[in-house]
Amino acid sequence: MPNANSSPQTPGFFSRLWQGFLATVGTREFFRIFSPWVKWLAGIAITMIAIGSIWGLGFAPPDYLQGNSYRIIFIHVPAASIALSIYFALAVLGVIFLVWRIKTANLVAQAIAPIGFLLCVLSLLTGSIWAKPTWGTFWVWDARLTSMLILAFLYAGVMALFAAFEHTPNRGKAAAILSIVGAVNLPIIKYSVNWWNTLHQGTTLTITEAPKMSIDMLAPLLLMILGTYFMVGALAIYRTNTLILRRDQNKAWVKEYVRTSK
Repeated sequence: MPNANSSPQTPGFFSRLWQGFLATVGTREFFRIFSPWVKWLAGIAITMIAIGSIWGLGFAPPDYLQGNSYRIIFIHVPAASIALSIYFALAVLGVIFLVWRIKTANLVAQAIAPIGFLLCVLSLLTGSIWAKPTWGTFWVWDARLTSMLILAFLYAGVMALFAAFEHTPNRGKAAAILSIVGAVNLPIIKYSVNWWNTLHQGTTLTITEAPKMSIDMLAPLLLMILGTYFMVGALAIYRTNTLILRRDQNKAWVKEYVRTSK
């Protein structure tokens, strides 16, 4: 028999944090909370990318070895690094969807997969353009390029699985599994230049080492990377909200939103 004088046990910090997280991940809550973010993220992204691209492509000094051909780094590095980040996010979202059955995670993954694919393809194209004056050829089958090409195929596979199971009860499961399994390719891409003898140059930016670039080259590159992250954030929210409206189109809150937004 419980003690009449005992007080209800207060939920712990992590329990409250988890409950707070769950309160934001429903489709309606996600739409309500994150919709206002799109214009702000897009505005910051446009500003950063505009300043970074003009600075990097027009005013940064030429490289002492590669001359002006290195300037493609201001497009190539953001595209490549964020393509890796988005695929890592796909793997995390896949775990969340499979373990906790949070449907919004599946919708976010579906929204960001095409963005990651486009950035991955952009990194391959700009890398090939950069390779011609540097290596004398557009393509070599070295470890970094080959593993990055595999990443593009993984993205294409995830997108195809989302499309194939669009109207089935298993929508998102196969894509989540491929996202998780394919994540094994990410460390291969990152450390390929250290593990194998490749033509590809080493990592441009690392947390543990001092920058290998002068500040007038590094600053616009960082602006381009951060601006691209903000752009991806804006696109991810916008595309996720579009998928939410399509998925919940017969629910009362969507009908009310459509009615009041006209």
